[in-house]
Amino acid sequence: MSTFTHHHNGLLLKTPLSGRSRVSVSKSRPGPFTVRMSLQETGPSVAVVGVTGAVGQEFLSVLQDRDFPFRSIKMLASKRSAGQNLKFLGENYVVEELTHDSFDGVEIALFSAGGSISKEFGPVAVERGTIVVDNSSAFRMQNDVPLVVPEVNPEAMEGIKVGNGKGALIANPNCSTIICLMAVTPLHRHSKVKRMVVSTYQAASGAGAAAMRELELQTQEVLEGKPPTTKIFSRQYAFNLFSHNSAVLSNGYNEEEMKLVKETRKIWSDNDVKVTATCIRVPVMRAHAESINLQFENQLDEDTAREILKKAPGLVVIDDRTANNFPTPLEVSNKDDVAVGRIRRDVSQEGNYGLDIFVCGDQIRKGAALNAVQIAEMLI
Repeated sequence: MSTFTHHHNGLLLKTPLSGRSRVSVSKSRPGPFTVRMSLQETGPSVAVVGVTGAVGQEFLSVLQDRDFPFRSIKMLASKRSAGQNLKFLGENYVVEELTHDSFDGVEIALFSAGGSISKEFGPVAVERGTIVVDNSSAFRMQNDVPLVVPEVNPEAMEGIKVGNGKGALIANPNCSTIICLMAVTPLHRHSKVKRMVVSTYQAASGAGAAAMRELELQTQEVLEGKPPTTKIFSRQYAFNLFSHNSAVLSNGYNEEEMKLVKETRKIWSDNDVKVTATCIRVPVMRAHAESINLQFENQLDEDTAREILKKAPGLVVIDDRTANNFPTPLEVSNKDDVAVGRIRRDVSQEGNYGLDIFVCGDQIRKGAALNAVQIAEMLI
């Protein structure tokens, strides 16, 4: 398993209690022992596509951490990775090559193998009756494909369920969009957002496990006075930051920035909301940070905003002005919750019509794998 993967530290025990159910006892969380029943005859059959990548590995970690019930699981990847052995929940699995026949009998497929693979194999899986939760950008802006953050717009996937015999596509939004909207949506529900300005500070994990390895390697090389290896990014990443490496469009925005604009409008079902973004790659391993400036239709003061955010699911407020303690990428790495702080009135706007907030979220976890698994949980 990749060294960047979060490992659960529960004790796994086999037992003949109920057929093939596996029970493990976890002492990793406070409170009494919890019995974990993830392998269940009544659970759905699952496939993980792109299982050897950073997000694919995190899919497995999240499935394990959340006791996702399944009766079988297929590990799928490219021909290059086929034949590898993976250990999951105490069992050995052989990675299978992804083919058009991989989805026979599969009810839920979690995809994280890139847009071209999703475009080829997603519709094939749907034809076989599989519900595909896709982590790429391939289907996000298709009108008939729900784009879902479970805490934000679960109603978008209404009617899609395992057991009704119908395949379907559901898109996981871009990691920056998920992390942003986790914090902004509770405020938007209270007082409609008219305009949002987002500046992102995006980690290496957004470009995959190879980019994470390259950042580590470059850091060593630079400290030793050697020229940095630049295979993934065409420039030095260690001790540097640069504009996000996605393609720059004719309007001067890059693709990552326009994803934030378009996906926010789709998820909120609001084509009038004004969104602008500047996305920057920073030498952080795996969690994104975002500075967000908001303009509201109705007044919303910072104390009310703080209370709203404290009660919102999937959020933790870290906002200690006295100690100058606010969210950092390090403290949210490997965590499910998105952290929000620096909650303050925008002094450039009259009254309480504007707020600034600072948000950090684990890009691989809530920004990708956790969000997809939460979607899968709603399908059962």
